[in-house]
Amino acid sequence: MSHNLPTIDSQYLIDKMMKMLSIPSPTGFTDSVVCYVGECLEELGVDYTLSRRGTLCATLHGEVAGPQRALVTHLDTIGAMVREIKPNGRIAITPIGHWSSRFAEGGRVSLFGEHAQYRGTVLPLMAAGHAFNEEIDTQPVSWEQVEVRLDFPVSSAEDVRAAGLEVGDYVAFDPNPEITDTGFIISRHLDNKAGAAALLASLEALQRQNLRPRLTTQILFTVSEEVGSGAGHALSDDITEFVGIDIGPVASGQNARETGVTVAMKDSSGPFDYHLSHHLIELCRQHDIPWQRDVFRFYYSDAVSAVQAGHDIRPALITFGTDATHGYERTHIHALESCSRLMSAYLMSDLALKNDRKADIPLRDFAAAIPEPEPAGMPEALNETLLRQQGVKNRLGD
Repeated sequence: MSHNLPTIDSQYLIDKMMKMLSIPSPTGFTDSVVCYVGECLEELGVDYTLSRRGTLCATLHGEVAGPQRALVTHLDTIGAMVREIKPNGRIAITPIGHWSSRFAEGGRVSLFGEHAQYRGTVLPLMAAGHAFNEEIDTQPVSWEQVEVRLDFPVSSAEDVRAAGLEVGDYVAFDPNPEITDTGFIISRHLDNKAGAAALLASLEALQRQNLRPRLTTQILFTVSEEVGSGAGHALSDDITEFVGIDIGPVASGQNARETGVTVAMKDSSGPFDYHLSHHLIELCRQHDIPWQRDVFRFYYSDAVSAVQAGHDIRPALITFGTDATHGYERTHIHALESCSRLMSAYLMSDLALKNDRKADIPLRDFAAAIPEPEPAGMPEALNETLLRQQGVKNRLGD
């Protein structure tokens, strides 16, 4: 077993995560968090470029020449936007990203007008128990059934507009983070502020210990993953491998855990790359990083946008298991540390398939990489059971 990974600074990881959580960044309103992460990269001495839309693309120069790889996470979160200013001064909202209004109810929010910022609370239309009694329990769950109550005196749409709010203004939900003595992290928007912090922690560990990645690697922080466009526009043409870091749903019927790394084998778009996924699993084995595999049924990531944009890459996804995704999320520091360690191991490893160094792979080399597991014999315990059953049948036949 190899254990020579750089040590992850857990306090650095937590500090960066908490700072990012404090910066509102629903998709389309990400400039401030992009500036913060850019400053973090500058502190680490990592070169980066910035796209027009705000995607950060850092470059870690590798030990050997050849194709590049990418490590990718996203900075945007779910949120909402003002859809209608009602005659009574309440505000109807539409979601940014895919999430249920069930988790919006009760949320404290900031509303960002062109020249002013206001506070409010998202409430169901029937919010007063003393007025509606049991009728409250009959109200459906939908975005049509919630509204924002502003925290300043308004009684009409004109009052709201006079204050500087308008249709199309952004609504950001407070994260309300908490870290327990047992290591659990509870907050909105762990997707994907926690993943971004884990990636920064991996970079910090390499820089602190003066380690270089095996291959030149692009580090992407994208800003539109929650609406599906993500990394499609930001990759170089010579990227061979693409590893995303994102949230993994912990729920009934899922194998993701709030400890270790959860390697995604498939999501709604289809399977991830066989060779790269198994390369990551083998790195977990080599470095004693706890891991499990899972298949995500209702899930897309930045890897999808890159493939759909036409990039000829091997995509893979590593995740930190999180309970109640896109709701009141909870993960554990163990999962984030494990993801950071795997990212460090991956950065220092070679390509999953050495043949990917070639621009035109000969068919014989391509075929040589096809896995051919040996045919397994009958498990001994099962074989004995079948033999006993066969013996009973023979006696009955006699």
